[in-house]
Order: sequence, then C-alpha cells, then structure tokens
Amino acid sequence: MLLSFLEHFVYNAPESVPQAIDKVLIANRGEIACRVMRSAKKMGIRTVAVYSDADRDSLHVAMADEAYHIGPPAANQSYLQQNIIINVAKKSGAQAIHPGYGFLSENTEFAELCQKEGIIFIGPSASAIRDMGIKSTSKAIMSAAGVPIIQGYHGDDQSLLRLKEEAARIGYPVMIKAVRGGGGKGMRIAMKESEFEAQLESAKTEAMKSFGDDVMLLEKFVEKPRHVEVQVFGDRHGNCVYLFERDCSVQRRHQKIIEEAPAPGLSESVRKSIGEAAVLAAKAVNYVGAGTVEFIMDAQQQFYFMEMNTRLQVEHPVTEMITGTDLVEWQIRIASGESLPVRQEEIKLRGHAFEARIYAEDPNNSFMPGAGPLLHLTTPAPDHSIRIETGVRQGDEVSVHYDPMIAKLVVWAEDRRTALRRTVSALKDYKVVGLNTNLPFLINLASHPEFVAANVHTDFIPQHSKELFPLRKLSDATVCQAALAMLFWQAEKSQERALDTKDPYSPFVWCESARINEVPSQHVVLLDGDKKISVDIQLCEDGLKQVQINGGPQMIVQSHLSLENNTIIIRSNVDGIVSSASIILQDNTVHLFSVEGSHTLNIPIPEFLKSTGSSAALDDPVAPMPGVIERILIKEGATVVQGQPLVVMIAMKMEYVIRAPRSGVVEKILFKVGDTVSKGTALVHFTEAESDSSNSEES
Repeated sequence: MLLSFLEHFVYNAPESVPQAIDKVLIANRGEIACRVMRSAKKMGIRTVAVYSDADRDSLHVAMADEAYHIGPPAANQSYLQQNIIINVAKKSGAQAIHPGYGFLSENTEFAELCQKEGIIFIGPSASAIRDMGIKSTSKAIMSAAGVPIIQGYHGDDQSLLRLKEEAARIGYPVMIKAVRGGGGKGMRIAMKESEFEAQLESAKTEAMKSFGDDVMLLEKFVEKPRHVEVQVFGDRHGNCVYLFERDCSVQRRHQKIIEEAPAPGLSESVRKSIGEAAVLAAKAVNYVGAGTVEFIMDAQQQFYFMEMNTRLQVEHPVTEMITGTDLVEWQIRIASGESLPVRQEEIKLRGHAFEARIYAEDPNNSFMPGAGPLLHLTTPAPDHSIRIETGVRQGDEVSVHYDPMIAKLVVWAEDRRTALRRTVSALKDYKVVGLNTNLPFLINLASHPEFVAANVHTDFIPQHSKELFPLRKLSDATVCQAALAMLFWQAEKSQERALDTKDPYSPFVWCESARINEVPSQHVVLLDGDKKISVDIQLCEDGLKQVQINGGPQMIVQSHLSLENNTIIIRSNVDGIVSSASIILQDNTVHLFSVEGSHTLNIPIPEFLKSTGSSAALDDPVAPMPGVIERILIKEGATVVQGQPLVVMIAMKMEYVIRAPRSGVVEKILFKVGDTVSKGTALVHFTEAESDSSNSEES
C-alpha cells in the first residue's frame, strides 16, 4: 500500500502550463449553472449553457451568452451525454468545461475525455477523482498519509463469513457502506449481530441498483456524530490551503438540509487540526481546485476521515461568506494554471453564515419530493448579508426530472446568534405558491432551542421530531385575515369584471355576498384540511367588524387591506392584537404568510360545480408525487392482490414502487412508460374480482 501511495506522487504530478480561458461551458443546469455564470461574467469570460427539453426556457439558458440543446429531459439522455457535451464545447469554442456539482462533476471518464480532447476540466485530475471516489481506496490513501480514519474493514474479501468476523472485531453498532456509494444509498446500520446479515443484503441490493457495484466496507458506527467538513483548495504548483470548516450535521435521508460555517463550538486547536488534516488529505492525491474533506466528529471532538468530495459543494457559499472569497473565480483561475491568490496565514475567519436549502417537498410526508409550477415566488431582498442562490423564477416549473431544490438561502452576520435570527427572518419573507415546500419545517428547525444552542448531530431531526413537526393550530387572527382577504379580493375583482373561473387568480368564493362594503353581514366557509371553519362577519360603525368563528366568542376587528401585484396586504387589529400578513388567492386556495408562518386554507366548492369526470375511484392506486412512469409491472386483465407492485415511478432521481391498495382485476392501465404524471393522478383502474361460481351454493 505504501508503494502504491508513493507511486501516486510519481505518476500523477500535475502540469502547470498556463492556458487562457475566455469562454467556459457549464455542463449543468439550474442553480449551480447560474452561480458559475455570475462569476464567469464578472471575470469577463463568456458562458455557454446546455439544456434538455425540460429546461428550454430555464433561467440558466437565459443567463448564458450561448445555449445548446442536448437532448430529452432524462439526465442519462442529456446532461450525462459526455460526447455530446464535448462536441458542444468544440462547436462553441469553449476552452474549458465547468461541471458544477452532480451529473459529470465526479466522473473520472469525463475528466479523462476532456484532457484527451484538449479541453480544460475545471476540477481535479482524473486520478484524484478515481482514488477518492472509491471509499476503500480513499481510506487506504488517507491512512498512509497520516489522516485520522475510523476503525473499520476495507478489504477485498467480501465473503459473508469474513464480513461478519470483521464486524465482530470492530464492535457493534457497525456501519455498512457501499464503496462507491453516495447520497446515503447503499448505506445501512447494524446495531447488533442478529441484524447484520439482513442489513448487509439490503445495502448490497441498493448499491448494485444505484452504482452497479455491491462491494461493501465496514466502519465503527459513531452514535449521534457531527458531520464536519473542510473546504480545501489546491493549485498546480503544489500549494494547498484550507478555508475553515462547515457543520452539515442536520440531515434527512442522509442528505444535508441546513449548513453553517464555521462549525460551532470547536476549540481553536481542533479547528486548526482538522484544517491541517484536510490539507494532508488533499496533498495525498495532488489535489487541484476546490474540494471538500468530510469528517465525522464524536462528542469529544475527535474527528475521523469519512470521504472527499472532488468538486464544488452545494454549501460552498457559506465558506465564501466567512472568508470573503469567490471560490468559482478561484476554480477558473487555478484551472488556467494560476497559483492560489493567498497563503494559509492570510485567510481570516470573519463572522458566521448559514445556508438553508429550500426544496419542493412535503416534510410531513417523509420529505416526499414534489414538482409543479411556481405560480407565485417572493424572496427576501438580497444585500451584503443575504444571498439567494437559485435557478428558477416565478412562472417556472420545478421539474420531476431533477433535484427539487428551489433555492439556497445564504445569510451572514458578525456572530452565530445574529446570523441565525436573520436566517429565520429571511425564511419567513419567502412566499411560494403552487407546490409544497419545506419552508415551515426550516423555520421550526432554525428556531428550535437545541439548534439555537448548537447541540447538533446527524440524528437531530428524528430526536426532535415532535417539536419539528408540531400539530398546526390556526389562530383566530389568521382565520380573520383569511376570511377578510377573500371578501376584499372578490370585491376588487367584481368591480373589474364578472367572475371568470378560468382566471387562476379568481377563486370561487362561497359566501353570502361578494361586496363586503355593501352588505351588513356575511358568512364565509373555509377548510383547514378536513376541518370546516365557519366565519360570520358583521359590519359595525367606524369601519369595525364583529367576527365570530365557529359560533365562538365575538371579536372586534379593525383591518386595512391593499392589493399589490396580486398579493393582498392586510394589517389587522383583533381584540387589541395587531398583526400583518400577505395573502395570495390561487384557484380555490388561500395562501397566507405571516409572522406565525405560512398557512394554506381551501375554499369549498359547491357540489353542483364540481367536475365529475376526472376524479379517480376511491381505491384506485394514485401517484404519490409528480413523476415519470419508469416500469409497468402488470397487464390489463391481470388479477392482483393487495400490496402487489404495479408501477415504478421516478421522481427527483428517486424510485418509488406503487402497490395495489386492494385485491382486484386490472381493468385499464392509464399511462405508458415515459409518461409524466401529476400528484394524485390515478395510474391503474381496478374492478372487483369475479367470485368463483363453482363455490356458490345450489338452491
């Protein structure tokens, strides 16, 4: 192993011949493509975008100087087509390709292909990607370089007997990991020996499906660890620095959801030690460009190498905020052959920063990813302390074909507590209509007392699930604001035109009258989920209103409403309590945003107006989220039993198996492979199975 380690330095020394870059192709999409373009344009470098059918009208295409179509929506037919992207680079005259993150960013073959074709790959060498991409190889290299690694087994003998022996030697609980894993796939935990075989088999099966390789490694499982990673940067002249660390401990599905820099609570000696260990790791593979060395850290702040991500990380903006750097600009300059612009002692830590990832997903449904149109999108106002990293605008769609991230909110302040307060405030300034988001969850998370106290670890969400997923309770003030906004909206629109139900901003309001200024009393009905809310409003003197909710106590309400760009701004005084809210009415839904968070209430539609032809049967299997039909496992006319797999869907790079909700006969399959379906759409129509007449009694 030591000989192999030394050979790596002999045969993989990077070249340092400067090459001018005046045009760069971004082999990616969405937020990261826009991010790279901003830095490139600042440097006077022209940009080239590539796009699939789904991204034809996307923001990154609009921002680029040139844009080229590369295929259908599926990534393996577009963004992962290496030769097509190389051909676009040649056709456009781009000297370099920036891969962003994901897609081809850590693809050894693509890095080699770029070199072969004489195109600069803005990233590390193919050998560094290869060595760090295989967990067992990376652990061996790190061990030889003196980087702390956790006790484990990374050997070639994959027999069940050997793996069980090694697990016993390490001691339970044991982490089972795919050597080529990532994103939490191919990863299981065996808490005791009796669980080992089942967890191993599950990890191997998932790894083979995801990576085409089921080789496993074993590690001692550190319970409730912190996930601390260090940003490193190397050049082609042998220089390497660290830009401090980030804490990414709070995760769901082994994926990060909120990050901060620097990691809270670290002593200066630990901060220096973990940074120096990360530089050792980078130098062990002659690393060039931006990279992240990830560690797990126990309660005693002992840290152990986990893996190295050989690309720019999603959470890199928090490092930029606390160091005053532009890491994308550094990437481009280093790729062209320049030296690092600073020495280690010149990099100073300034303040604290958080990044919250805003996703189209439903946290209350196991963080189920979503998709759909951004009918309304309002963000906090960016300034020196707030960055909005996004690839979408109001009117765009979050596609079923890609990651459901809408934006990254990045917030900086002089200290952690101030930065966190600003983060919560900025999250409350976000207003999204058209699909579910994790915004309420992020607000709960960032406001949680244990998070405020920096008592974070990778089990934070399950440990505090009761507080993070509270039962929602609407205040009387919120209900009053929603009802008054409905009536105000209807009064405004009735003055402009007759009610047009085709207008997405003209909901059907079920109340006694649409003109609150002309009628002394009105009755409004709202739905909070399945709960019916009745609101009676009585006009009084001096513009006051007397409001009664579900027959409860009468409240005196004073309100002022205005309309700004299809958003109702309401300021109300309910029994002496003053509050403000922004309200958007879309279809038959009231979206209310206030200091209490965001709430969605529905307006019931009378039975005689409901459509009768498009609803699914009560027990037909439906799509749990928007997605694409990947496989159909049954045929029309087949008899199926409850729980039998019927259809496989792909949504946001994840696979979902739709099973039969009951036994029956498949009368009709409503979609074909490759079709895109919306959430709640019936996929298969069932009929009852015919009873066996031979079993009937004769009279």
